[in-house]
Amino acid sequence: MTPPPVGLPPGAAALRVEVRSFLAEEQAHGHWRPRVDSWLSGWDERFSKELGRRGWLGMTIPTEYGGHGRGALDRYVVTEELLAAGAPVAAHWIADRQIAPSLLRFGTQEQRERYLPGIASGEIYFGIGMSEPDSGSDLASVRSRAVRVDGGWELTGTKVWTSGAHHAHAFFALVRTAPAEDGNRHSGLSQLIVDLHSPGVTVRPIPLLTGAHHFNEVVFDRVFVPDSMVLGELGQGWHQVTSELAFERSGPERYLSTFPLFAAVVGALAEGDPDRGRRRDLGRLVAHYRTLRRMSVAVAGALDAGAAPETAAAVVKDLGTRFESEVIDVARWLVPVVPDPAAEGGLSRMMADAVRHSPGFTLRGGTNEILRGIVARGLGLR
Repeated sequence: MTPPPVGLPPGAAALRVEVRSFLAEEQAHGHWRPRVDSWLSGWDERFSKELGRRGWLGMTIPTEYGGHGRGALDRYVVTEELLAAGAPVAAHWIADRQIAPSLLRFGTQEQRERYLPGIASGEIYFGIGMSEPDSGSDLASVRSRAVRVDGGWELTGTKVWTSGAHHAHAFFALVRTAPAEDGNRHSGLSQLIVDLHSPGVTVRPIPLLTGAHHFNEVVFDRVFVPDSMVLGELGQGWHQVTSELAFERSGPERYLSTFPLFAAVVGALAEGDPDRGRRRDLGRLVAHYRTLRRMSVAVAGALDAGAAPETAAAVVKDLGTRFESEVIDVARWLVPVVPDPAAEGGLSRMMADAVRHSPGFTLRGGTNEILRGIVARGLGLR
């Protein structure tokens, strides 16, 4: 079920030191403060462009498209350090994580040349157009529909939970381009690359409990999408989107979202003398973290080799969601009452943000119930 363990590549230690040094310098200059869920909440285009300038975006994109031709495990080292530090990576995150690999696998030459260099430089940002009202994790039930018109497609429908759509340039939309065949509800689905500044596109904010805004509802009112912006093959959207989800579900963000809070808790405990129960629970958290990291690195290695380990990716996401919440439970020892999120103290502020972000942990990337169904199917149990 799980790919065999994969070691990090030669040079990974030196790369890690270089990234840590850069992040320490950024924080010393007060450019940003560590935060939980930084891959969704930390939108900072200056920071993304600086990563692009240093060659830390588009690492797996071939050099002919403006990337750096490195492996997924090199990229893993960089993203792991960025997330552990709580750095503001949201602007480029989705584009670098899953849009670029999908363009390389399914995109046309025109699409690759149009988007990949800007993704690698940290100047082109994408969202994800999968979920819809009343669909949730059941992607096959999407109702957004594209009908054939002269030169392309006319798109009508709604997408929700689209992080960063109010800033992003475009997104991949999973839509119905033909009726489903009898007995195959996954047929007739296609992916379109939608310019989010097109006439007929409306982006509406969905604020979090914190008051922060990164989720959005995106409404299409007869939006024209040219034939050149069909991703891959018509009718193959389900196959393409499930391939894309392997990148979305298995990365280190699935267990490092609350890691800055975890690090702050460890630091606070180090200043005192925690009792045996706290030491035991802290040790349990460390063991879970090491297991998840090993699994996530293994999936990254499988993706690097061209595989699509859907079952293993679902396991990482499911267990990662549990770990994110366990970190909050442990942090309650030190912050028993949720404080004001505007408080200056690092632990206090991160605890408040983590609690308010936590309802979304199990939803994003597919609910835990859906993921366990994927695992059961992968094991031949359903």
